[in-house]
Amino acid sequence: MFRFDQLIRRDMMVRDVKQRYPQTVPIFEQLRFHPVCDDCDIGTVVRRNGLNLPDVLSALNDAAFGPQSETGEHAGD
Repeated sequence: MFRFDQLIRRDMMVRDVKQRYPQTVPIFEQLRFHPVCDDCDIGTVVRRNGLNLPDVLSALNDAAFGPQSETGEHAGD
């Protein structure tokens, strides 16, 4: 069962996310997160690269857990 506290957040280290959710690695590569950024938090890299934080987090969470819209529909289950 999906738990909200498992979501990827802006304060998480890139390296930790890659290790815990290897399916996110292609997303990081597509967004041009360089390996030197692995020891930075996601929010910092997003800001430095001029990316949209909600879009990046959504893409990473979709890769890790599947589309989030499905989980919202079943919140009462």
